[in-house]
Amino acid sequence: MIEEIREQFRNYFHTEPIMFSSPGRVNLIGEHTDYNNGFVLPASINKYIHFAVAPNINGEYRFYSYDLKEEYRTPLHELDPGNVQWANYLLGVIKQFVKDGRQVPGFDCMFGGNVPLGAGMSSSASIECGLAYAINHIFEFDYLPLDLIKFSQKAEHEYAGVQCGIMDQFAVMQGKKDHVIMLDCRSLEFRYFPLKMREYVLVLVNTGVKHSLASSEYNKRRQECDMGVSILKKYDDSINSL
Repeated sequence: MIEEIREQFRNYFHTEPIMFSSPGRVNLIGEHTDYNNGFVLPASINKYIHFAVAPNINGEYRFYSYDLKEEYRTPLHELDPGNVQWANYLLGVIKQFVKDGRQVPGFDCMFGGNVPLGAGMSSSASIECGLAYAINHIFEFDYLPLDLIKFSQKAEHEYAGVQCGIMDQFAVMQGKKDHVIMLDCRSLEFRYFPLKMREYVLVLVNTGVKHSLASSEYNKRRQECDMGVSILKKYDDSINSL
C-alpha cells in the first residue's frame, strides 16, 4: 500500500513526497490504568498508517485521506477544529508545534493504511504520531520522541475531545519489533521485554463492532476516576491517582 499512496500522491499533488509509516498498537496488560498513572504493557504491531508528505508554497495545509477519498485544506493561520473529524487529528498535531513557538510551513499530506478504524488498535494515535514525526523530520525541528508523544496526546485531548492517557501514543512512537513495552505512566520510565511467541500464537479478533472514544463512556470513566481521587484526597492528601 505504501507504494500506492506514493504514486497517488505524485498524481494528485504533482510533486515527490517523503514517506513515513506509523504502526498501530495492542495492549496486553493495563486497561484504564495509563491515565491513572499506573503500569501498562503495550506493543506496536505490523499494521500501519502510511504518510506521503511534501512541503508546498501555497500557504496552506492540504490533506488527502487515501482510504476515504476525501480532501481537506486550510490556510496556515486557520487551525481551529472543524466538522471533518479525521482532519482534526492532523490540525491538532500542527497546533501543538505552533503553540510551542514553531512556524510550520505549508505542506501536502496523503495518508492511509490498514490499521482498522474503531477497533481498539489506536488508529488515531497512529495518525497523530505519524504526522508529528513527519513534521519534525521534514522541517528539521529538534524535538525528541517524548516531545512528539506529548504533542500527539494533546492533539487527542484538544481536537478529538478524548481525555486519553499517554499509552497509545507512547506505544506507537516507541514500539520495537518482537518486544513489549513496560511503561510506568507516572514517571514515563519504560523497559523493553522480548516477546517471541515461538509455538504459541496470540490471536486478536476484530469483532467488526466499531467504537469511538470521543462518543463513548471513556471520558466519563476518566471523570469518575478523577472524582474517586478527589474523595480519597480528603483522607490522604498524598493520593494523586487511583
